[in-house]
Amino acid sequence: MRQWIADFVAETLPGDTLEQVVTRLDNAIIARIPELRDPDMRRDLAASSRAHAVEVLSGLTQDRFHYPVPEEAHAFARTVARRGYDVRLLLRVYHLGQEAVIDYMTEVIEQRQLPQDIERSVLLRLFDRTTRWASHSVETLTDTYMAERESGLRAAFTQRAEIVRALLDGAEVDTETASGRLGYRLAQRHLALVLWTDVDSAPLPSDGNGEAVGQLDRIVARYATALGNGSLLTMPSGATALWAWIGVDGELPEPDDPAWSVEAPVRVAVGLPAAHTTGFRDSHREAVAARHVAERARPDGPRVLHYSEVEVAYLAGADESAMRSLIDRELGALAAPDAQSARLRETLHAYLRARRSPDAAAKLLGVHKNTVRYRIQRIEELLGHSLDQRGPRLEIALDCVSVYGV
Repeated sequence: MRQWIADFVAETLPGDTLEQVVTRLDNAIIARIPELRDPDMRRDLAASSRAHAVEVLSGLTQDRFHYPVPEEAHAFARTVARRGYDVRLLLRVYHLGQEAVIDYMTEVIEQRQLPQDIERSVLLRLFDRTTRWASHSVETLTDTYMAERESGLRAAFTQRAEIVRALLDGAEVDTETASGRLGYRLAQRHLALVLWTDVDSAPLPSDGNGEAVGQLDRIVARYATALGNGSLLTMPSGATALWAWIGVDGELPEPDDPAWSVEAPVRVAVGLPAAHTTGFRDSHREAVAARHVAERARPDGPRVLHYSEVEVAYLAGADESAMRSLIDRELGALAAPDAQSARLRETLHAYLRARRSPDAAAKLLGVHKNTVRYRIQRIEELLGHSLDQRGPRLEIALDCVSVYGV
Protein backbone atom coordinates (compact mmCIF):
# COMPACT_ATOMS: atom_id res chain seq x y z
CA MET A 1 0.00 0.00 0.00
CA ARG A 2 2.79 2.40 0.92
CA GLN A 3 4.63 1.61 -2.31
CA TRP A 4 1.52 2.19 -4.43
CA ILE A 5 0.93 5.59 -2.75
CA ALA A 6 4.60 6.53 -3.24
CA ASP A 7 4.38 5.67 -6.93
CA PHE A 8 1.11 7.61 -7.29
CA VAL A 9 2.61 10.70 -5.63
CA ALA A 10 5.71 10.52 -7.86
CA GLU A 11 3.48 10.35 -10.95
CA THR A 12 1.17 13.20 -9.86
CA LEU A 13 3.54 15.84 -8.46
CA PRO A 14 5.23 16.79 -11.79
CA GLY A 15 3.87 20.09 -13.13
CA ASP A 16 1.64 19.06 -16.02
CA THR A 17 -0.06 16.19 -14.20
CA LEU A 18 -0.59 18.26 -11.07
CA GLU A 19 -2.13 21.10 -13.11
CA GLN A 20 -4.59 18.69 -14.71
CA VAL A 21 -5.63 17.33 -11.31
CA VAL A 22 -5.99 20.82 -9.80
CA THR A 23 -8.07 21.99 -12.77
CA ARG A 24 -10.38 18.99 -12.42
CA LEU A 25 -10.85 19.57 -8.68
CA ASP A 26 -11.42 23.31 -9.12
CA ASN A 27 -13.96 22.71 -11.90
CA ALA A 28 -15.89 20.38 -9.59
CA ILE A 29 -15.98 23.07 -6.89
CA ILE A 30 -16.88 25.92 -9.26
CA ALA A 31 -19.72 23.89 -10.77
CA ARG A 32 -21.37 23.94 -7.32
CA ILE A 33 -20.34 27.51 -6.32
CA PRO A 34 -21.07 29.90 -9.23
CA GLU A 35 -19.51 32.87 -7.38
CA LEU A 36 -16.08 31.37 -8.07
CA ARG A 37 -16.47 31.69 -11.87
CA ASP A 38 -15.15 35.25 -11.63
CA PRO A 39 -11.62 35.16 -13.16
CA ASP A 40 -9.87 36.61 -10.10
CA MET A 41 -11.72 34.37 -7.65
CA ARG A 42 -10.91 31.37 -9.86
CA ARG A 43 -7.25 32.40 -10.11
CA ASP A 44 -6.89 32.68 -6.33
CA LEU A 45 -8.73 29.37 -5.85
CA ALA A 46 -6.34 27.67 -8.30
CA ALA A 47 -3.28 29.01 -6.48
CA SER A 48 -4.71 27.79 -3.16
CA SER A 49 -5.67 24.36 -4.55
CA ARG A 50 -2.25 23.90 -6.14
CA ALA A 51 -0.40 24.71 -2.90
CA HIS A 52 -2.72 22.47 -0.86
CA ALA A 53 -2.24 19.61 -3.33
CA VAL A 54 1.54 19.74 -2.96
CA GLU A 55 1.26 19.64 0.85
CA VAL A 56 -1.26 16.78 0.92
CA LEU A 57 0.51 14.68 -1.70
CA SER A 58 3.85 15.12 0.04
CA GLY A 59 2.30 14.03 3.35
CA LEU A 60 0.65 10.87 1.98
CA THR A 61 3.95 9.02 1.94
CA GLN A 62 4.81 10.05 5.52
CA ASP A 63 3.36 9.34 8.93
CA ARG A 64 2.85 13.02 9.82
CA PHE A 65 -0.69 14.21 10.32
CA HIS A 66 -0.17 17.96 10.36
CA TYR A 67 -0.57 19.83 7.08
CA PRO A 68 0.67 23.43 7.09
CA VAL A 69 -1.81 25.86 5.53
CA PRO A 70 -0.01 27.56 2.62
CA GLU A 71 0.02 31.34 2.18
CA GLU A 72 -1.97 30.99 -1.07
CA ALA A 73 -4.86 29.53 0.96
CA HIS A 74 -4.75 32.48 3.37
CA ALA A 75 -4.81 34.84 0.36
CA PHE A 76 -7.92 33.06 -0.99
CA ALA A 77 -9.66 33.34 2.40
CA ARG A 78 -8.90 37.08 2.47
CA THR A 79 -10.28 37.45 -1.06
CA VAL A 80 -13.53 35.75 -0.02
CA ALA A 81 -13.82 38.17 2.91
CA ARG A 82 -12.99 41.26 0.83
CA ARG A 83 -15.60 40.37 -1.75
CA GLY A 84 -18.20 40.46 1.03
CA TYR A 85 -19.13 36.75 0.90
CA ASP A 86 -20.31 34.86 3.96
CA VAL A 87 -17.84 32.52 5.69
CA ARG A 88 -20.11 29.64 4.67
CA LEU A 89 -18.81 30.01 1.10
CA LEU A 90 -15.27 29.33 2.35
CA LEU A 91 -16.42 26.31 4.37
CA ARG A 92 -18.30 24.93 1.38
CA VAL A 93 -15.20 25.22 -0.81
CA TYR A 94 -13.32 22.86 1.52
CA HIS A 95 -16.25 20.49 1.91
CA LEU A 96 -16.62 20.20 -1.87
CA GLY A 97 -12.86 20.05 -2.30
CA GLN A 98 -12.65 17.01 -0.04
CA GLU A 99 -15.50 15.36 -1.97
CA ALA A 100 -13.73 16.05 -5.27
CA VAL A 101 -10.45 14.56 -4.00
CA ILE A 102 -12.21 11.36 -2.83
CA ASP A 103 -14.08 11.06 -6.16
CA TYR A 104 -10.87 11.52 -8.13
CA MET A 105 -8.87 9.00 -6.10
CA THR A 106 -11.70 6.44 -6.20
CA GLU A 107 -11.73 6.74 -9.99
CA VAL A 108 -7.94 6.33 -10.19
CA ILE A 109 -7.97 3.26 -7.95
CA GLU A 110 -10.77 1.64 -9.94
CA GLN A 111 -8.85 2.22 -13.19
CA ARG A 112 -5.69 0.64 -11.74
CA GLN A 113 -7.65 -2.45 -10.61
CA LEU A 114 -5.78 -2.90 -7.32
CA PRO A 115 -6.18 -5.98 -5.15
CA GLN A 116 -9.14 -5.52 -2.82
CA ASP A 117 -7.08 -5.35 0.40
CA ILE A 118 -4.74 -2.67 -1.02
CA GLU A 119 -7.65 -0.72 -2.44
CA ARG A 120 -9.36 -0.66 0.95
CA SER A 121 -6.15 0.39 2.74
CA VAL A 122 -5.46 3.20 0.28
CA LEU A 123 -9.00 4.57 0.52
CA LEU A 124 -8.99 4.45 4.34
CA ARG A 125 -5.64 6.23 4.48
CA LEU A 126 -6.78 8.82 1.96
CA PHE A 127 -10.08 9.47 3.76
CA ASP A 128 -8.26 9.87 7.08
CA ARG A 129 -5.66 12.26 5.69
CA THR A 130 -8.09 14.42 3.69
CA THR A 131 -10.41 14.69 6.70
CA ARG A 132 -7.52 15.89 8.87
CA TRP A 133 -6.38 18.28 6.14
CA ALA A 134 -9.84 19.78 5.58
CA SER A 135 -10.58 20.15 9.29
CA HIS A 136 -7.26 21.85 10.06
CA SER A 137 -7.50 24.10 7.00
CA VAL A 138 -11.05 25.20 7.79
CA GLU A 139 -10.17 25.95 11.43
CA THR A 140 -7.10 28.01 10.47
CA LEU A 141 -8.63 29.84 7.53
CA THR A 142 -11.81 30.71 9.38
CA ASP A 143 -9.58 32.73 11.71
CA THR A 144 -7.94 34.40 8.69
CA TYR A 145 -11.35 35.19 7.20
CA MET A 146 -12.75 36.60 10.47
CA ALA A 147 -9.67 38.74 11.13
CA GLU A 148 -10.08 40.26 7.68
CA ARG A 149 -13.79 40.95 8.12
CA GLU A 150 -13.63 42.24 11.68
CA SER A 151 -10.95 44.91 11.33
CA GLY A 152 -12.37 48.42 11.14
CA LEU A 153 -10.74 49.20 7.81
CA ARG A 154 -11.96 45.99 6.25
CA ALA A 155 -15.46 46.53 7.62
CA ALA A 156 -15.64 49.81 5.71
CA PHE A 157 -14.23 48.06 2.67
CA THR A 158 -16.90 45.35 2.89
CA GLN A 159 -19.62 48.01 2.91
CA ARG A 160 -18.08 49.56 -0.21
CA ALA A 161 -17.87 46.14 -1.84
CA GLU A 162 -21.57 45.53 -1.19
CA ILE A 163 -22.49 48.91 -2.74
CA VAL A 164 -20.30 48.25 -5.79
CA ARG A 165 -21.82 44.80 -6.24
CA ALA A 166 -25.34 46.28 -6.02
CA LEU A 167 -24.42 48.88 -8.67
CA LEU A 168 -22.96 46.23 -10.97
CA ASP A 169 -26.05 44.05 -10.49
CA GLY A 170 -28.27 46.95 -11.63
CA ALA A 171 -29.96 47.38 -8.25
CA GLU A 172 -31.68 50.66 -7.40
CA VAL A 173 -29.52 52.72 -5.03
CA ASP A 174 -29.73 56.23 -3.60
CA THR A 175 -27.01 57.96 -5.61
CA GLU A 176 -26.11 60.59 -3.02
CA THR A 177 -25.97 58.14 -0.10
CA ALA A 178 -23.96 55.60 -2.13
CA SER A 179 -21.55 58.32 -3.29
CA GLY A 180 -20.94 59.39 0.31
CA ARG A 181 -20.22 55.86 1.47
CA LEU A 182 -17.96 55.13 -1.50
CA GLY A 183 -16.12 58.44 -1.30
CA TYR A 184 -16.64 58.68 -5.05
CA ARG A 185 -19.21 60.74 -6.99
CA LEU A 186 -21.55 58.59 -9.05
CA ALA A 187 -23.20 61.55 -10.84
CA GLN A 188 -20.36 61.97 -13.35
CA ARG A 189 -18.72 60.27 -16.33
CA HIS A 190 -16.84 57.12 -15.37
CA LEU A 191 -13.99 55.24 -16.98
CA ALA A 192 -13.71 51.69 -15.68
CA LEU A 193 -10.45 49.74 -15.66
CA VAL A 194 -9.47 46.20 -14.73
CA LEU A 195 -5.83 45.66 -13.74
CA TRP A 196 -4.08 42.33 -13.15
CA THR A 197 -0.69 40.69 -13.53
CA ASP A 198 0.62 37.97 -15.82
CA VAL A 199 0.02 34.52 -14.35
CA ASP A 200 3.61 33.32 -14.80
CA SER A 201 5.27 36.62 -13.88
CA ALA A 202 7.47 37.39 -10.91
CA PRO A 203 5.30 38.74 -8.07
CA LEU A 204 4.85 42.47 -7.54
CA PRO A 205 6.02 43.95 -4.24
CA SER A 206 3.41 43.03 -1.61
CA ASP A 207 1.68 45.22 0.95
CA GLY A 208 2.74 43.03 3.87
CA ASN A 209 -0.23 40.64 3.62
CA GLY A 210 1.04 38.76 0.60
CA GLU A 211 -0.99 41.06 -1.66
CA ALA A 212 0.23 43.02 -4.70
CA VAL A 213 -2.73 45.36 -5.12
CA GLY A 214 -0.83 48.30 -3.62
CA GLN A 215 1.29 48.55 -6.78
CA LEU A 216 -1.83 48.44 -8.95
CA ASP A 217 -3.40 51.16 -6.79
CA ARG A 218 -0.48 53.45 -7.57
CA ILE A 219 -0.89 52.87 -11.32
CA VAL A 220 -4.59 53.72 -11.14
CA ALA A 221 -3.85 56.85 -9.08
CA ARG A 222 -1.52 57.99 -11.86
CA TYR A 223 -4.28 57.43 -14.42
CA ALA A 224 -6.77 59.38 -12.30
CA THR A 225 -4.43 62.36 -12.07
CA ALA A 226 -3.16 62.35 -15.66
CA LEU A 227 -6.30 61.30 -17.54
CA GLY A 228 -9.26 62.05 -15.27
CA ASN A 229 -10.50 64.71 -12.87
CA GLY A 230 -8.74 63.15 -9.88
CA SER A 231 -11.68 61.20 -8.44
CA LEU A 232 -11.00 57.50 -8.03
CA LEU A 233 -12.63 54.34 -6.69
CA THR A 234 -10.77 51.03 -6.42
CA MET A 235 -11.65 47.56 -5.21
CA PRO A 236 -9.33 44.53 -5.08
CA SER A 237 -10.83 41.63 -6.99
CA GLY A 238 -8.10 39.15 -6.14
CA ALA A 239 -4.63 38.88 -4.64
CA THR A 240 -3.10 40.33 -7.83
CA ALA A 241 -6.04 42.08 -9.50
CA LEU A 242 -7.95 45.34 -9.12
CA TRP A 243 -11.16 46.94 -10.35
CA ALA A 244 -11.12 50.73 -10.70
CA TRP A 245 -13.26 53.66 -11.81
CA ILE A 246 -11.94 57.17 -12.47
CA GLY A 247 -14.01 60.29 -13.04
CA VAL A 248 -13.42 61.91 -16.45
CA ASP A 249 -14.52 65.30 -17.77
CA GLY A 250 -12.81 65.90 -21.12
CA GLU A 251 -11.56 63.78 -24.00
CA LEU A 252 -9.21 60.89 -23.33
CA PRO A 253 -5.87 60.30 -25.10
CA GLU A 254 -5.74 57.89 -28.01
CA PRO A 255 -5.05 54.26 -27.04
CA ASP A 256 -1.46 54.46 -28.32
CA ASP A 257 -0.67 57.56 -26.19
CA PRO A 258 2.27 57.01 -23.76
CA ALA A 259 0.02 58.14 -20.88
CA TRP A 260 -1.59 54.67 -20.89
CA SER A 261 1.69 52.71 -20.80
CA VAL A 262 2.48 50.22 -18.02
CA GLU A 263 5.39 47.89 -17.42
CA ALA A 264 5.35 44.09 -17.19
CA PRO A 265 3.92 42.16 -15.45
CA VAL A 266 0.94 44.55 -15.19
CA ARG A 267 -1.93 44.42 -17.69
CA VAL A 268 -4.86 46.83 -18.02
CA ALA A 269 -8.27 46.55 -19.70
CA VAL A 270 -10.17 49.79 -20.32
CA GLY A 271 -13.91 50.33 -20.90
CA LEU A 272 -15.60 53.25 -22.61
CA PRO A 273 -16.40 56.43 -20.63
CA ALA A 274 -20.08 56.71 -19.70
CA ALA A 275 -22.19 58.71 -17.24
CA HIS A 276 -24.10 58.03 -14.00
CA THR A 277 -24.83 54.64 -12.44
CA THR A 278 -25.62 53.04 -15.79
CA GLY A 279 -22.29 54.22 -17.15
CA PHE A 280 -20.54 52.96 -13.99
CA ARG A 281 -21.90 49.47 -14.72
CA ASP A 282 -21.54 49.50 -18.52
CA SER A 283 -17.96 50.77 -18.55
CA HIS A 284 -16.97 48.03 -16.08
CA ARG A 285 -18.69 45.38 -18.20
CA GLU A 286 -16.68 46.58 -21.20
CA ALA A 287 -13.41 46.55 -19.24
CA VAL A 288 -14.12 42.95 -18.15
CA ALA A 289 -14.85 42.06 -21.79
CA ALA A 290 -11.54 43.63 -22.88
CA ARG A 291 -9.74 41.57 -20.24
CA HIS A 292 -11.46 38.45 -21.58
CA VAL A 293 -10.03 39.28 -25.01
CA ALA A 294 -6.57 40.01 -23.57
CA GLU A 295 -6.39 36.61 -21.87
CA ARG A 296 -7.17 34.82 -25.14
CA ALA A 297 -5.15 37.11 -27.41
CA ARG A 298 -1.71 36.65 -28.93
CA PRO A 299 0.97 36.80 -26.19
CA ASP A 300 2.78 39.67 -27.95
CA GLY A 301 -0.29 41.94 -27.79
CA PRO A 302 -0.38 45.32 -26.01
CA ARG A 303 -0.31 45.44 -22.21
CA VAL A 304 -3.17 47.97 -22.20
CA LEU A 305 -6.23 46.89 -24.16
CA HIS A 306 -9.13 49.26 -24.86
CA TYR A 307 -12.61 47.85 -25.44
CA SER A 308 -13.11 50.34 -28.27
CA GLU A 309 -10.33 48.60 -30.20
CA VAL A 310 -11.43 45.01 -29.60
CA GLU A 311 -15.22 45.23 -29.46
CA VAL A 312 -15.68 43.44 -32.78
CA ALA A 313 -13.14 40.77 -31.85
CA TYR A 314 -14.88 40.26 -28.49
CA LEU A 315 -18.34 39.87 -30.03
CA ALA A 316 -17.13 37.67 -32.89
CA GLY A 317 -14.95 35.61 -30.55
CA ALA A 318 -17.79 34.68 -28.18
CA ASP A 319 -18.06 31.45 -30.17
CA GLU A 320 -14.50 30.26 -30.80
CA SER A 321 -15.38 27.63 -33.41
CA ALA A 322 -17.64 29.99 -35.36
CA MET A 323 -14.99 32.71 -35.31
CA ARG A 324 -12.31 30.35 -36.63
CA SER A 325 -14.67 29.19 -39.38
CA LEU A 326 -15.28 32.82 -40.35
CA ILE A 327 -11.53 33.48 -40.52
CA ASP A 328 -10.82 30.40 -42.61
CA ARG A 329 -13.77 31.05 -44.93
CA GLU A 330 -13.12 34.75 -45.50
CA LEU A 331 -9.32 34.81 -45.56
CA GLY A 332 -8.58 31.46 -47.17
CA ALA A 333 -4.90 31.38 -48.12
CA LEU A 334 -4.34 34.67 -46.29
CA ALA A 335 -4.88 32.84 -42.98
CA ALA A 336 -1.53 31.06 -43.33
CA PRO A 337 0.97 31.62 -40.48
CA ASP A 338 3.92 32.72 -42.68
CA ALA A 339 5.39 36.25 -42.77
CA GLN A 340 4.22 36.99 -46.33
CA SER A 341 0.58 36.22 -45.45
CA ALA A 342 0.90 38.36 -42.31
CA ARG A 343 2.16 41.28 -44.42
CA LEU A 344 -0.74 40.91 -46.86
CA ARG A 345 -3.25 40.74 -43.97
CA GLU A 346 -1.78 43.90 -42.46
CA THR A 347 -2.03 45.69 -45.80
CA LEU A 348 -5.63 44.58 -46.36
CA HIS A 349 -6.63 45.60 -42.84
CA ALA A 350 -5.12 49.08 -43.28
CA TYR A 351 -6.70 49.42 -46.74
CA LEU A 352 -10.19 48.58 -45.46
CA ARG A 353 -9.85 50.86 -42.43
CA ALA A 354 -8.66 53.66 -44.71
CA ARG A 355 -11.91 53.34 -46.71
CA ARG A 356 -10.12 51.65 -49.60
CA SER A 357 -7.75 54.56 -50.20
CA PRO A 358 -4.29 53.36 -51.34
CA ASP A 359 -2.79 56.72 -50.35
CA ALA A 360 -4.22 56.66 -46.81
CA ALA A 361 -3.30 52.99 -46.33
CA ALA A 362 0.25 53.68 -47.52
CA LYS A 363 0.62 56.38 -44.87
CA LEU A 364 -0.61 54.02 -42.17
CA LEU A 365 1.83 51.32 -43.28
CA GLY A 366 4.77 53.56 -44.13
CA VAL A 367 5.10 52.25 -47.70
CA HIS A 368 4.57 53.63 -51.22
CA LYS A 369 1.00 53.71 -52.53
CA ASN A 370 2.02 51.56 -55.51
CA THR A 371 3.13 48.88 -53.06
CA VAL A 372 -0.34 48.94 -51.55
CA ARG A 373 -1.94 48.64 -55.01
CA TYR A 374 0.29 45.69 -55.91
CA ARG A 375 -0.48 43.90 -52.64
CA ILE A 376 -4.24 44.46 -53.01
CA GLN A 377 -4.06 42.96 -56.49
CA ARG A 378 -2.20 39.97 -55.10
CA ILE A 379 -4.72 39.65 -52.25
CA GLU A 380 -7.65 39.54 -54.68
CA GLU A 381 -5.86 36.83 -56.65
CA LEU A 382 -5.42 34.72 -53.51
CA LEU A 383 -8.99 35.28 -52.36
CA GLY A 384 -10.38 34.52 -55.80
CA HIS A 385 -12.81 37.45 -55.79
CA SER A 386 -13.01 41.23 -55.64
CA LEU A 387 -12.86 42.96 -52.25
CA ASP A 388 -16.13 44.69 -53.13
CA GLN A 389 -17.98 41.40 -52.71
CA ARG A 390 -17.25 40.67 -49.02
CA GLY A 391 -15.60 43.75 -47.55
CA PRO A 392 -17.41 43.91 -44.16
CA ARG A 393 -16.92 40.20 -43.44
CA LEU A 394 -13.27 40.45 -44.38
CA GLU A 395 -12.76 43.32 -41.97
CA ILE A 396 -14.37 41.38 -39.11
CA ALA A 397 -12.12 38.39 -39.85
CA LEU A 398 -9.06 40.65 -39.92
CA ASP A 399 -10.08 42.29 -36.63
CA CYS A 400 -10.20 38.85 -35.03
CA VAL A 401 -6.87 37.74 -36.48
CA SER A 402 -5.13 40.94 -35.34
CA VAL A 403 -6.18 40.14 -31.76
CA TYR A 404 -6.22 36.33 -31.53
CA GLY A 405 -3.72 35.40 -34.26
CA VAL A 406 -4.03 32.59 -36.80
